Amino acid sequence: MPGFVYVIDDDASFRRAVERRLKNAGHEVACYPSAEQFLVNLPNENVLGCVLLDVRMSGLSGPELQVRLRELGSTLPIVFFTGSSDIPTTVRTMKAGAEDFLLKTESSDAFLHAVERAIARHEVARDQKAKLEAVRAQMARLSPRERQVFDLVVRGKINKQIAFELGTTERTIKAHRLQVMEKMEVRNLPELVSIAERIGVLRGTSDGRQTA
Repeated sequence: MPGFVYVIDDDASFRRAVERRLKNAGHEVACYPSAEQFLVNLPNENVLGCVLLDVRMSGLSGPELQVRLRELGSTLPIVFFTGSSDIPTTVRTMKAGAEDFLLKTESSDAFLHAVERAIARHEVARDQKAKLEAVRAQMARLSPRERQVFDLVVRGKINKQIAFELGTTERTIKAHRLQVMEKMEVRNLPELVSIAERIGVLRGTSDGRQTA
């Protein structure tokens, strides 16, 4: 699967060699001599791609850039490469979500396969992020009272209980519930609960804070 590969390495000769390999395989490539320069020119993540990142560089290191990108909410998968084996760093970066960890001496095939896997994973992550953003946009359309009804419905409360808790009538709750279902574009309660789980409402995350 072709995509955009962002190569970050302070070794100019290695950057050129990797760029040739990737372009010959049909990928578009952008090269950066430092992590800092990449941060200044962050790519559009709507374009399928991945980051090919050196572990040891002057200035910000590869693992440090990985942490920074995660803090920024980046979905771009990272394939690390290094000149020498470093098991602790390998374990740490993989636990932090790296796609792969390769030696610079690996074959071209190994690099290309790792890049292809990373781009495929980015496609999945990008689609999931788009769906999540669409759900959040739907949530923003709910009125404060509809949001309260939403929160109580997905927690298993029946109309009578919700009406008592909110100090209104069952008939009013039924009307709000219908509006919630229409605005969230769901047909039944299980679909609504699934959305609540996806955005963290049922886990008490920040996405689940009541707005009313």
